[in-house]
Amino acid sequence: MDPVVIPILVAAIVVVFLVASTVRIVPQARRYNIERFGRYRRTLQPGLNLVLPVADRINTKLDVREQVYSSDPRPVITEDNLVVNIDTVLYYQITDPRAAAYEVADYLQAIDQLTVTTLRNVIGSMDLEETLTSREEINSRLRAVLDDATGKWGIRVNRVEIKAIDPPHTIKEAMEKQMRAERDKRAAILHAEGERQAKILTAEGTKQKDILEAQGTQQAMILRADGEAKAVELVFQAVHRNNADPKILAYKYLETLPHLASSDNNTFWVIPGELTEAVRTVTSAFGDQSAAGPSQPAQPEEAATADADETSDEGRTPALEAGSAVSLDAATAADEAVKQADAAVSDAKAEAAAAKSPQVPRRGRTSGD
Repeated sequence: MDPVVIPILVAAIVVVFLVASTVRIVPQARRYNIERFGRYRRTLQPGLNLVLPVADRINTKLDVREQVYSSDPRPVITEDNLVVNIDTVLYYQITDPRAAAYEVADYLQAIDQLTVTTLRNVIGSMDLEETLTSREEINSRLRAVLDDATGKWGIRVNRVEIKAIDPPHTIKEAMEKQMRAERDKRAAILHAEGERQAKILTAEGTKQKDILEAQGTQQAMILRADGEAKAVELVFQAVHRNNADPKILAYKYLETLPHLASSDNNTFWVIPGELTEAVRTVTSAFGDQSAAGPSQPAQPEEAATADADETSDEGRTPALEAGSAVSLDAATAADEAVKQADAAVSDAKAEAAAAKSPQVPRRGRTSGD
């Protein structure tokens, strides 16, 4: 080989090396700290950068994107002397690459230890129940302390979250029992409220039902009374319009008497005191009104009842015959009419008693007895 070529190749290699050492390409979201002869010179930004070969060298390469750091569970003592294990999640971002490289030796370890000490200070002023229910407050206090302390390190703490709080096993069992008791209590209260509401609704329904039934009964009675009143009014008007004879009215009055005991549900009935007057009216209609002397008083009711027992077993109601009434005088006809009416009532009473107790044979006396 020609001796001239070797020096040329060596010179070319040195030039290429120097050029390669001069050019530095920094990726996006990265920062390179440059030292010249061991002293910080500058921070390279993303893109193409030129440095002095041999004199400048890259000390640290930092990522300025937001980072996530999850710490291991650490024991913390609460105010009521219970030990709980708490692990946190930290979201941070490097804002000053020079400070992050030269102000602190290991910023991750520094942040972790600061988090533990701050967490113990915060949790130490709270009891267990408050610790479990005050996560937002704990997160805010941790973030405020860490952000203030890491600012001089060129790091900004964006968010601190408590990932888990693990109390001791015995405390967990006690908490589960308490929660179970609370759930049972709420279930019992809800069940009692449901039963109470159901009873109230049932009572309201019964009340409405009774009110509606009472109103219906009231309306029915009013309508029935109105109908009866109108019927009586129509009968009254018809009687007065036709100018009915009192004799006819008295005879109809006597015809109605046998129907007083016709119902099986009647156990007693009342004979009006005007019966003798009605009988006298009838007899005066069919008897001899020209007979002299005042009419004799009617027989007592005891005699009429005794005569009623002498009726026949056939239960027929004796009828008033016009021929016999004409042949008697007025007083005898009146007495006969009273007897016949009492006999009809007694027969009706006997038939009603027989209908109530059919197993007892009814023995009647003949007229000859």
